Amino acid sequence: MTRFADIALPATGGAQVNISQLQGLTVVFCYPYTGRPGYPDPPGWDDIPGAHGSTPQAQRYGQLWPRFRAVGAEVFGLSLQSTAWQEEFKQRMNLPFDLLSDAEQRMTRELGLKTFRAGDADYLRRVTFIARNGTIIERREVAGEPQNEPDQVLNTLEQLAR
Repeated sequence: MTRFADIALPATGGAQVNISQLQGLTVVFCYPYTGRPGYPDPPGWDDIPGAHGSTPQAQRYGQLWPRFRAVGAEVFGLSLQSTAWQEEFKQRMNLPFDLLSDAEQRMTRELGLKTFRAGDADYLRRVTFIARNGTIIERREVAGEPQNEPDQVLNTLEQLAR
């Protein structure tokens, strides 16, 4: 089994989070980009399969947050966006969990995460990790509608808790 890299990432709220050091169950969903009122999407965004859907995916994780906590799981979103951009999104969407910034792509390189390019920037492809005590026990490529993925992850965690 693969462990998360021993890297502390900046989180919304000002903390540094080292996923490899977390105890218990942890869900990390990697997403490409969250839009922001008054800012255009990256060039060609509408033409990139799987690019859209980060907001409904994050919102669904937020809606299911009490159930994730009931099975003892922490949830984090991870993108290449800056912490400041993520903080605005977290506040605007009233998300109960933190978002982690891998703007320097250190975790991306260590885990071999797939990216794509739009305009002059890189963005993460969607993938979700379930970890126990910093060790990845499941890696899920997100296919289909991103807002359905949190329910599938929760189902897996509820089965693990039995």
